Amino acid sequence: MAGTLPNFIGGRWETPAAETAEVHDPATQALLARVPLCGPAEVDAAVRAAASTFGDWRRTPATERVQFLFRLKVLLEAHRDDIARTITRECGKTLAESHGELQRAIENVEVACGIPTLMQGRNLEDIARGIDEHLIRQPLGVVGIIAPFNFPAMIPFWFLPYAIATGNSVVVKPSERVPATMQKLMALVQETGLPDGVVNLVNGGAAAVDALLDHPDVRAVSFVGSTPVARHVYSRGTAAGKRVQAQCGAKNPVVIMPDADPELTTAIVADSAFGCAGQRCLAASLLITVGSARERFLDALGEAAATRRVGYGLEDDTQMGPVITPASRVRIEGHIGRAVASGARVLVDGRGQRLADYPHGNFIGPTLLDGVRPDDPLVGTEVFGPVLGLLHADSLETAIGLVNRGAYGNMACLFTESGAAARRFRHEVEAGNVGINIGVAAPMAFFPFSGWKESFFGDLHAQGSHALEFYTQTKVVVERWPREWSRTF
Repeated sequence: MAGTLPNFIGGRWETPAAETAEVHDPATQALLARVPLCGPAEVDAAVRAAASTFGDWRRTPATERVQFLFRLKVLLEAHRDDIARTITRECGKTLAESHGELQRAIENVEVACGIPTLMQGRNLEDIARGIDEHLIRQPLGVVGIIAPFNFPAMIPFWFLPYAIATGNSVVVKPSERVPATMQKLMALVQETGLPDGVVNLVNGGAAAVDALLDHPDVRAVSFVGSTPVARHVYSRGTAAGKRVQAQCGAKNPVVIMPDADPELTTAIVADSAFGCAGQRCLAASLLITVGSARERFLDALGEAAATRRVGYGLEDDTQMGPVITPASRVRIEGHIGRAVASGARVLVDGRGQRLADYPHGNFIGPTLLDGVRPDDPLVGTEVFGPVLGLLHADSLETAIGLVNRGAYGNMACLFTESGAAARRFRHEVEAGNVGINIGVAAPMAFFPFSGWKESFFGDLHAQGSHALEFYTQTKVVVERWPREWSRTF
């Protein structure tokens, strides 16, 4: 029988007396674990543990703090295969996708190891005669991390390495749908010898989220999830006086110009739309063909969608795994049905996928819908599944207009051989992450993960320099030394 997963609080693993939810493999429906749905009491214990160690941790020199991250990088690399298999089993993505996710987590650890340089302030001698001024950066205190299901290793590490490297203590709340990955990651964090209480783990759902947002000792919250939940997190957290960064929903358009390379573009767009079963915030979900690009690419994209092998992510030849839950499958198939009822034409239909070896899996095949109108509800809805809607534009100007009328602004991509078209697109398009001949414009760890409009609430994004800014507060010191001043001047 699958056991109940513990919390990690103050350096100890503790199984709380709380209601539990079952965690199932989305491909096989095998019961993997039971996750406790903790509430305010458990969150308070974790926050108190984090607060009690913050004073000592912030006074630990930055050069010493990053030594734990160097050790963590080595441990993550040594346990890469085991963690990737855990991601695939509970999240459903292919093993190659899980390895890619973990690599991005490791890269964030690497960047955070540069904190002794990145965290440096500024100073200026003699702002007035005998008076100097200094700007220094100091940590906030206890920070909360609320992670989604789709990247159980990578997304927490958009935040955690930077938070602890800058001297904060942390409470992580992983998604209750995929809690096992963070259990393994936290065990590696513990193995580094990091002082007890610097990083804590509390399992739970909405009650744990609200407890973090309401707790008076939590100074900042980092969140990734859907836009409705992000709006709740941002409004409730900021109302409680906290810093909040809430990265959220998307409806990512890809524009194909007539001069785009056919083979390369088709392969990249298919991977963007159907990789991770479409369950990523940078998945292509709208395809806008310009001019004759429609005739050049329609059949090729249909072939790429129809031939993509759907299966269990641990099998080598699988190209796309299941979606996360049976409810997600039903919801996604409902979006497809409504689009068809509104007049869309199904070029490739992924509904009703049943695999003989995994008859109970949450499988949906790649779906391609042609003739989607700009005012169709599908155009403005985040499906979060392997569904690509096709629109047509007669010019790049019209295509950019279609992109910019959307409520979201997470990513937009253009495929072209024209430098002039690329420059215009990147200048005019209203999205935080832009790809030119790139299907998933995911910033490297040393760049912020941008997002505009309804795809982000806050001021500072995850990763890179924005993470440094978010997890520190600036202090300006203006100083004069009268005795020295009198002798010198």
